[in-house]
Amino acid sequence: MTNLTLKQLRYFEALTRHGRFRLAADACAISQPALSMQIKELEEELGNNLFERSARDVKLTAFGETFAHRVRDILQAVDELGELARAARNPFLARLRIGIIPTVAPYLLPVIINDLNRAFDGIQIDVRETQTAKLIQELTQGELDIAIVALPVSEPSLTEMKLFDEDFVLVRRREDDGKPVPERDALREMRLLLLEEGHCFRDQALSFCRVGSARPREIMEGSSLSTLVQMVGAGIGVTLIPEMAVPVETRSAPVSIARFPSPRPSRTIGMIWRNSTPLAKQLGEIAEVVRRSADGMRGASQVNAS
Repeated sequence: MTNLTLKQLRYFEALTRHGRFRLAADACAISQPALSMQIKELEEELGNNLFERSARDVKLTAFGETFAHRVRDILQAVDELGELARAARNPFLARLRIGIIPTVAPYLLPVIINDLNRAFDGIQIDVRETQTAKLIQELTQGELDIAIVALPVSEPSLTEMKLFDEDFVLVRRREDDGKPVPERDALREMRLLLLEEGHCFRDQALSFCRVGSARPREIMEGSSLSTLVQMVGAGIGVTLIPEMAVPVETRSAPVSIARFPSPRPSRTIGMIWRNSTPLAKQLGEIAEVVRRSADGMRGASQVNAS
């Protein structure tokens, strides 16, 4: 078997990931017929079917599942060879592909991009904002160099570096300013506004409110922290947001902020990257710059809040 190509393996991986020829072809920037032909040639070379095809999507065969695991390892190794070359050519990264979760991106990104550009002249920064599960997938597949997420992620193949801890605050109507802060159990009796499923911040808020299998009296969902805060301002309910979001999200909404007594709800924000990356030293230095940026931003926010 001498005719397998990396291009075919990348097309196979894209089809495995997207589950549809059209989506995989778009991701690979080729036509759908061209992708179909490459997959057909790959199957002929292997002498086995990789996919079960239907009118709507494709699914891996048993052989395809085994083949997919090996392909991921091969493509990751190839990507790491490229990273090794990047590390050898430059004392530092010329291009940084960074992922970040939506409950951090709007507040931290402007600061860290500015500071990274100052610290590393000429660096090109490509940003990907999405939920944690997708960031981990893209990181392990070599599509990202580093990601900023809530820790821990507990993935053995990834290195975690803590950046900072931050508290959650309660957002209520402006008319509720000065009222006693409800106990966490009491929040379950209120109309609780939360992010949609898939956001780690949603899970953290539910955990603080001691909501497991028992749901609060009523939950309403929003797609962003901004939407939740505006809903609170309209009198629809209450919500929790991370402290770094307060200056941005509350400036145009008629809401009040209340801080919980100890032990306060909080989260740990950190950076993650692959254990096997040859860029580990450079990424560690990137993380230190981001840590200092975050500390400066949070310090300024606390001064303004006081």
